[in-house]
Amino acid sequence: MPDQVAKTGLVVSAHSADFVWRAGGAIALYAKRGWKIRIISLSLGARGESAKMWREGNMSMEKVKAARIDEAKAAADILGADSIDFYDLQDYPMRVPDEIVYRLADEFRSLRPEWVLTHGMEDPYNADHPLTSQVTQEARVIAQAHGHKYPEPPIGAPQVYMFEPHQTEQCNFKPQMILDISEVWEQKRKAFETQAAQEYMWDYYTHVALNRGTQGARNSGRKMKYGEAYQRIFSYVGDVFV
Repeated sequence: MPDQVAKTGLVVSAHSADFVWRAGGAIALYAKRGWKIRIISLSLGARGESAKMWREGNMSMEKVKAARIDEAKAAADILGADSIDFYDLQDYPMRVPDEIVYRLADEFRSLRPEWVLTHGMEDPYNADHPLTSQVTQEARVIAQAHGHKYPEPPIGAPQVYMFEPHQTEQCNFKPQMILDISEVWEQKRKAFETQAAQEYMWDYYTHVALNRGTQGARNSGRKMKYGEAYQRIFSYVGDVFV
């Protein structure tokens, strides 16, 4: 009997720690189920999301980038991700050349993911986040195009789930799905603790997970303690209500 091919998921993060706070539970949960999860970090968040390191003094861009890569790799390992790659764009502000969009489209083609997790389309506090969402969706569409790199086969239509932003009310985020991450919470919390450059986020996102767990339990009757919220971009298609 031939080996069953593992299903895959793709996570596209604007900065090196975004996937930890916002999608760490999903990564750990699906990795535990035998999926191959690939993480792409468009930038390292070296300029705008590493303030603690810069305040230490005697710092350089090279030191900050090296530390953020080490932190992200450690978190990805804890969560069970199959792979992580760093595109090393500048952050604050982020600018994305066409070659990066095509590179991400190639990721879609080679991985052929069942779903992709990325940022929402609005965030007045951080323009890098909606730009990452836009680039991810554009790469997905390119990878669907029959005429792109013909005769290489196009991908299908993987669902795009937007993970929860830092301040939901300001970003018009609607939690259409609450994922029960209770069984992998300890992994996610351990991954938090690799992110020394953003230690102030550890407790914040612990409270977010507890709040979503409470809401998830109330809306489903499930016994759950920790949750992650997501919003779909495209409609669910099927023959049953879910």
